Amino acid sequence: MKKFLAILLAVVFVVCTFAACGGNNSGEEEKKVDLKVGFIFLHDDQSTYDKNFMDAAKAACEAMNVEYAQKTQIPESRDCYDAAVELIEVDGCDIIFADSFGHESFLIEAAQKYPDVQFCHATGTQAHTAGLSNFHNAFASIYEGRYLAGVAAGLKLNEMIADGKITADKAKMGYVGAFTFAEVISGYTSFYLGAKSVCPSVTMDVKFTGSWYDEQLEKEAAQSLIAGGCVLISQHADSMGAPTACETVGVPNVSYNGSTISACPNTFIVSSRIDWTPYFKYMIQCVIDGKAIDTDWTGTIETGSVVLTDINTKAAAEGTAAKLEEVKGKLLDGSINVFDTANWTVKGEKLASYKADVDTDANFEADTEVIDNGVFYESKHRSAPYFDVRIDGITLLDEKY
Repeated sequence: MKKFLAILLAVVFVVCTFAACGGNNSGEEEKKVDLKVGFIFLHDDQSTYDKNFMDAAKAACEAMNVEYAQKTQIPESRDCYDAAVELIEVDGCDIIFADSFGHESFLIEAAQKYPDVQFCHATGTQAHTAGLSNFHNAFASIYEGRYLAGVAAGLKLNEMIADGKITADKAKMGYVGAFTFAEVISGYTSFYLGAKSVCPSVTMDVKFTGSWYDEQLEKEAAQSLIAGGCVLISQHADSMGAPTACETVGVPNVSYNGSTISACPNTFIVSSRIDWTPYFKYMIQCVIDGKAIDTDWTGTIETGSVVLTDINTKAAAEGTAAKLEEVKGKLLDGSINVFDTANWTVKGEKLASYKADVDTDANFEADTEVIDNGVFYESKHRSAPYFDVRIDGITLLDEKY
């Protein structure tokens, strides 16, 4: 009996020790890393732009086992500064991330007040000149993703021409843009160049809404472009306005920041987007390891930051997937450069030299040569886009924004 009790006690001791070490994985959560990230979003998850960030924030923080808090519907105003302060002083956040261009100056102010907190910002331009070790900008080479999406659009135009739905001279796309910022110009130009690479006769009209998110204005802009003869629509705006306008009248659509197939099953072709998960993991790991975060970080196709959604085979041209894989490979090996000056002109002339406003100042003065050996190198001198060239083949219908 004594021998039996001794064995029983030994077994109980081993089982309890194993459980205490987490070896039985009984459902207890792994201990959280002692770090908290605060996110500031311009809108909420009804905005395709903000939802893309939100999904990445959740994925990264769960993968890194850190806590996070978020503020939504934070305008590009002093509300951003107040949100950052609350995330630090009330929620105890060690890293603050904001997702909109107009948040930047308010985030810099907060970074100056809280030097022990790391501040990271998407699409911004000032980190490399601000002189703050705790303020950082990040973006991605999304112009490559938009170029790929443009190739898909060009293939669709070719299919429409082959099927007799349009003639080659009617291959006109429409593009709904928010503002006449370099980020938007870079985006619509790379999209157009992708389409032009497979459909040489393509042209494009662009309408601006003066807002990142206004569903009615974006829908009206798309409707106006369609009425003006555009047979395919894309966008750099954040609502479902343009895609749903296309679905209503059966016009093919290439969206941005995520698939719209659930609402537009007959017209959605593909979407490019930035996957922010790799950057969020990177910035969190840097803080955990006590390493400096890059002042300007640029994600790429290789880092998994520039991605396309699944192709909607119901709307896309046959062979789209194979062609996109081919072009993607050439972008990766450098045999294709999106802004190769051999492929576009300005007022009929090719550019041999161009200075861009990289070190942004109040007067937006050009300061940096960005063409080298026949290629305009976007995102080389800072992460945020600075391509602001108005090339031939694209007509801007409204430049008041």
